[in-house]
Amino acid sequence: MRPIQKVLPTLGRLLMGLVFTVFGLNFFFHFIPMPPPTPRAAAFMGALASGGYLLQLVHGVEVVMGVFLLTNRRVPLALTILAPIIVNIVAFHIAVAPEGLPMAVVLLALEVYLAWTYRTAFAAVVNSVALPAVAPVARSGQVERPRKVA
Repeated sequence: MRPIQKVLPTLGRLLMGLVFTVFGLNFFFHFIPMPPPTPRAAAFMGALASGGYLLQLVHGVEVVMGVFLLTNRRVPLALTILAPIIVNIVAFHIAVAPEGLPMAVVLLALEVYLAWTYRTAFAAVVNSVALPAVAPVARSGQVERPRKVA
């Protein structure tokens, strides 16, 4: 494996983890001043905020998954959970606030690249046929092993 092939996944993981951790925390602590949203974006975000829980939940999840990425723990889980959030970020910027689209596209590219890099962890998820795990069944003191299905 070439040195660049070893470094790129780590850089991508750290960059994506940093983005989600910092911007997730910024939602709660407001340490980065954000530009005023367009009227449509403000109306949309206001509607989400009026529910009282959704934005807090999403940004809390972003922080936790960002920390997972930064610490190289549960990376496939973090990528799986962040995927629908990234899709919504991209859709929001396409439909409501196009000025943020470049950053959304960078996040989407990082997600796709990292999912491809960790593709072996997703092999069971994308199989067209899945078999349930079968627990051994005790019969008269013996453990029956699951049989292979052809």
